[in-house]
Amino acid sequence: MQSIAQADNPAVAIEEHTLRRCLTAFDLTLLGIGAIIGAGIFVLTGIAAATQAGPAIVFSYILAGLASGFAALAYAELASSIGGCGSAYGYAYAGIGQLVAWVIGWDLLLEYGTDAATICIGWSGYLQNILLAFGITLPKALTSDPFHGGIVNLPAIIIIFSLAGILATGAKEGARFNNVMVYIKLAVIVLFLGIGALHFNTTNWHPFSPFGFQGVINGAALIFFAYIGFDAVSTAGEETVNPKRDLPIGIIASLLICTLIYVIFAGILTGLSHYSTLNTSSPVATALLDTGHKFAAEIIALGAIAGLTTTILAMYYGFTRVYLAMARDHLLPKRIAKIDGKSRTPRQLIWATALVIAITAGFFPITQIANLVNIGTLAAFIAVCISVIALRYTKPDMHRPFKTPWSPVVPMLGIFMCGYLMWNLPRGTWISFWIWTAAGLLIYFGYSRWNAKKHRISVDI
Repeated sequence: MQSIAQADNPAVAIEEHTLRRCLTAFDLTLLGIGAIIGAGIFVLTGIAAATQAGPAIVFSYILAGLASGFAALAYAELASSIGGCGSAYGYAYAGIGQLVAWVIGWDLLLEYGTDAATICIGWSGYLQNILLAFGITLPKALTSDPFHGGIVNLPAIIIIFSLAGILATGAKEGARFNNVMVYIKLAVIVLFLGIGALHFNTTNWHPFSPFGFQGVINGAALIFFAYIGFDAVSTAGEETVNPKRDLPIGIIASLLICTLIYVIFAGILTGLSHYSTLNTSSPVATALLDTGHKFAAEIIALGAIAGLTTTILAMYYGFTRVYLAMARDHLLPKRIAKIDGKSRTPRQLIWATALVIAITAGFFPITQIANLVNIGTLAAFIAVCISVIALRYTKPDMHRPFKTPWSPVVPMLGIFMCGYLMWNLPRGTWISFWIWTAAGLLIYFGYSRWNAKKHRISVDI
């Protein structure tokens, strides 16, 4: 498929398809690992164990991994057959229609943008902790937003503009930087697992499931945040050397590797310290300090910095590519999404997005809106699973280099499990989600639908 839609002018079509194909399956796998392993493993594992599941958090990770796995198989099929840089937005457009595609695209922009801004704030906090270890204290005025007694969270702004410079240079340059950060992150995780295995205490696993089965479910709904990111791999479709082969590999391999790491990590963490002591913003460091490993705790903080950096990079990258796909379909303003002839990236869009994320991270606290990341992602996963089923009936002859096994059973399981996790999210999250969706529908019916109709947009697979 070309983009979801093309204007009649062939010169425009040629101009729009100038992203450089430079990413391999290896790059995509590391992009997925970089996106998935971040705040989830270093923060949420401990919090979810302490408040929801206890040591049974390992089963929460397996459950959330299964839900993500069903969706990943659906993503792999559509990424190999439809491609493009629009991810779930593009797949929903092809399988369900423009209105649903708009809602999903709108949710993806919220997911990627909010996630990037939230993690920028977390990155700033970890940086301050590392500097404190060396006796350096940054003034509160420059490290906190106005709502918490500061003027601006400057480190959060610095990291997003630094990553903007890397992404604006080119996709391959961004991939190289991401790969280095992933290596650092994995090395730190291996260090923690080694120390944790030596100090593992089986008594900390009693009781193993103090909150019962419902606790495991609630824990899965909470730590689902930790799996967000593998879908960002699908936004690299137009910059992949061999998308029909490499995209499915990158999506599935990164999810499998991260699920294995999560389960082992959660088991070691809850064996190293009693789950009741892990309800902190830095549970991994807390567990290491409790066992007398101060230096290792500082190293873990460096690993967390690397982990958060790669997650910001992947979410930021995903935001720009989803916007690019929607702008090509004239559902969003198109001028800002022009491809730069030298870097072969949407440079104006990259810098404009950096400005928005920087303002959000630098001047506003991220509280309730951060919960929208989970529900928006789950909604996107459901749409992708529905799209697989719909296209099997509406486009049975479409070339599918990778097919979701046991379809429609697997996509239906993905719909059920993602829907069940959505059902277990807090009521306030649902209210915020519907408010955001309503705002998106107002934009769609007031601008996007008519602008797309004016340009005679149509799907062509």
